[in-house]
This record gives sequence, C-alpha cells and structure tokens, in this order.
Amino acid sequence: MEMKEKMPIMPVEREPEPQFAPLIAVSASAGAEDTSLDSARQPKMRADKVSVFYGDKQALRDVSINIYDDLVTAFIGPSGCGKSTFLRCLNRMNDTIPTARVTGRITLDDQDITGAGMDVVQLRARVGMVFQKPNPFPKSIYDNVAYGPRIHHMVQNKRELDDLVEQSLKRAGLFDEVKDRLNEPGTSLSGGQQQRLCIARAIAVDPEVILMDEPCSALDPIATAKIEELIHELKGRYAIVVVTHNMQQAARVSQRTAFFHLGQLVEYGQTSDIFTNPREERTRDYITGRYG
Repeated sequence: MEMKEKMPIMPVEREPEPQFAPLIAVSASAGAEDTSLDSARQPKMRADKVSVFYGDKQALRDVSINIYDDLVTAFIGPSGCGKSTFLRCLNRMNDTIPTARVTGRITLDDQDITGAGMDVVQLRARVGMVFQKPNPFPKSIYDNVAYGPRIHHMVQNKRELDDLVEQSLKRAGLFDEVKDRLNEPGTSLSGGQQQRLCIARAIAVDPEVILMDEPCSALDPIATAKIEELIHELKGRYAIVVVTHNMQQAARVSQRTAFFHLGQLVEYGQTSDIFTNPREERTRDYITGRYG
C-alpha cells in the first residue's frame, strides 16, 4: 500500500502585538510607603460632586475626592482632562475667570469654601498655590517672601519679619543660596530658584494646604530634582496637591494619586496601587502609554 506524503504544516504568521511601556515603578521613599487611611480619619479638604463650566462648555463633571494632611496627592491625566481646572477649585482661582461657573461643594476642615460668605483672600492664605511658571513679584527676594505676612498683619516688628523670611526660605531650601543677596530682585534668580522662592512666598503665610500646578514643567532636571526633594520634605507640614504630566514624578513624590480623563475623575487611591495595579482599564491604558 502506497503511503501518501504528508504536507508540511506551515506556521501561521501573526501580527506582532503592540509594545507598551511597563507600569510605572513607585519610589520606595514616596508612593510605596503605607498610606492606608483609617476610616475615622477626617480629610483636610473634601470635594463633593464638583462640576465646572466655562460658558456652555462643561470642563469637569461630578468630581468627588478627599485630600488628607501629611500626604502628597498627585493629579495625573492627559492635557485638557480637567486636573488643573479642579486644582483651581480648591482655592477658588476659577473665580478670576468671568465665564467660569462651579457647582458642588468643597470644604476645608468641614467649612464650605464655595459660599458667598467665604473670604477668598483668607482662603488663599490657607490654601496657597504655586503656578506652572515661576512668577516672583518685581520686588527683592526679601520682599517677595515678606509680602504675604505684611498684608495679613502676621508680624509685629521688623525682627519678627526677618525671622519669618529666613525660616520660610530655609523651609524652601533656598536660604543658603540667597542669604547674602536678599535685596536683589527675585527675577534675578535662576528658574529653579525662582520656583523655590515662590514656594517660600506661599509658606510664609502659614498655609494649611499647598497646591502646585505642574511646578517643574519649565525647569531643568537638576532644578526638578530639588523641587521634588523639597516636596518630600514639606509633606509632614502640609497637605500638598501636585498636578503633573510626568507620571514618573507622580510616582516619586506622591502617596495618593488621582487619574482624570475627559473631565472625570476615573480613579483615586494609593499611588502604589494606581501605578502597579489600577482597577480601571482607562487608568491602565494611560499609564502603559496606550494614549495620552
């Protein structure tokens, strides 16, 4: 009986699977530390169903989140996702935009900050802000830091003011670099030094919360590293919220992370969980580079 020769089985060609970046490694000194929260712990700030409209356009939809003392919270997400818009809600900076309208409720130590009776000047002293681009006043280094304590009548005399300026510059990690040039313009400093000066200016009025809107985006890597180190050092004194496009930075400096997408808060939790085991598919897609 004649045996038929078997035809060789040809391998089926498959399209290569797309390659994506791995999940983000979380710094052991920041995001990886245990930040599980006691259920009885009260947040420093609480947002409940906050929405923002610019005219007829809705930029933010029903965001609810808690911000805690002694922790750094990072807001991440692609451009235009609403993270900076929400950050500005926390000290009512959106009030400066004529077409902006904010709904929902935001509290600071259980006090509603959205009502007409809130003193916005006092609110912004309690909830300070550091902007994306360093913006020192056209004044001396000394007067930049002294400005807030003067207008809020926080000191009784020149000696107290000198001590407060020095302490604020030290907390911002800048004093040793500028102690012999305090009368020089703040604008004469390098970009990284200017940003630390702005942080010192915010610290000088003894805030409870510090908001940072992409504080390193205009800085070189060395200056960025100094700002990140400063954030870590300030963590124990303030509730800090940082908006950043840099996911590696969020993983290095924060303990809690919130992911925004298309005007919504998609996911919020421990930084270690968000970057290594996100619950939501949209979060995973963003972190692994599928979009952004």
